[in-house]
Amino acid sequence: MTYSDRAKAFAALHQPGDPVVLYNIWDAGSAKAIAGAGAKALATGSFPVAAAQGFADGEQVPLEFVLGNAERIVAATDLPVTIDFEGGYAREPEQLTANVKRLAETGAVGLNFEDQVVGGDGLYGIEEQARRVAAVRAAHADIFVNARTDLFLKEKDVSKHAGLLPEALERAAAYAEAGGNGFFVPGLSDPDLIAQVCEGCSLPVNTMMRGITLATARQAGVARCSYGPIPHAKLMQVLAEHFQALE
Repeated sequence: MTYSDRAKAFAALHQPGDPVVLYNIWDAGSAKAIAGAGAKALATGSFPVAAAQGFADGEQVPLEFVLGNAERIVAATDLPVTIDFEGGYAREPEQLTANVKRLAETGAVGLNFEDQVVGGDGLYGIEEQARRVAAVRAAHADIFVNARTDLFLKEKDVSKHAGLLPEALERAAAYAEAGGNGFFVPGLSDPDLIAQVCEGCSLPVNTMMRGITLATARQAGVARCSYGPIPHAKLMQVLAEHFQALE
């Protein structure tokens, strides 16, 4: 199967109301475990990749390791793989394009690309982030660009999330026009608000599965469900508990 075939197969899994479930992994070993359990696709999470190597999140893992890790994961299974690429390890469009070209060379057919300023404050303005999404798209015609907005993650007061919907949908439209394939809204857990994003967005919507169930996500029209740092955190807890239970 060619790269284009794998990318198209991955994109086809994004069905509103029948979402692809991504129980996020962090290395080749966890990839094999989830693939063997029946997953249809694999996705890394930036936090577990970092934590598993003793780094903090937020592009603290060296880019060379991220790319090597992606290559090892792709080689470990036949499933399509998407990588949490955070902010692309660059601000300027030219370097973003170069970095994503290298990611595509690993065989990964997708990436998460966020609009928060990694290592800085706040979010990129809509126009600048749209140019950044376009630069990511320019790296490869077929790679699935999951454009993430951090609007809801940054606002800890969930009572204010409804007021952020207009900007979220404006960002979704701009990212779609720039070449995005999906729209990721981590931090948004109100089912009614998720449904409004799904209805108002032209792209398949991705939610973080913290505070909502798969049944709720399906009903809202979500096309992609991600578990982010949750699988790694649960496994580390079990590991510690098993040690404490030794006799």
